Amino acid sequence: MSDLTHLDESGAARMVDVAGKPITTRRAVAMGRITMSAEAAAAIREGSVKKGDVLATARVAGIMAAKRTAELIPLCHPLPLTSVAIDLDVGDTQVTATATAATDAKTGVEMEALTAVTVALLTIYDMAKALDKAMTIDGVRLIEKTGGKSGDWHANGSGR
Repeated sequence: MSDLTHLDESGAARMVDVAGKPITTRRAVAMGRITMSAEAAAAIREGSVKKGDVLATARVAGIMAAKRTAELIPLCHPLPLTSVAIDLDVGDTQVTATATAATDAKTGVEMEALTAVTVALLTIYDMAKALDKAMTIDGVRLIEKTGGKSGDWHANGSGR
């Protein structure tokens, strides 16, 4: 079990010791989507959802979530984020969310990007559920990461 970085020799969970690692610039991009009725997508696009500005609220929620990732994911290190951006693209029957997170730190920022995109999508669901309770969230995945010991990584065309 000692080959797994988040388990000690006895198999107990632990936070990885990054004390000896150098601080490097790191960036991660995650993406996901929420699929919905054409009517719900139109209301989001037009800003006519009764709860308010869905896209602005989802952006803020995603940024806030990235900043709190270490409180949500038990073995994540708290990171000094240098930037978080949430891009939302409203299509005919879906909203695609892309989150980009960056830091200068000793460990990666992938979990922050994934958390940001997930919470942005959950916020869209919450604000538009009166229009379409059958919305589905899927395709949440890491698209790329740069920096750190393992170097750069980019998803292939399928996102895998």
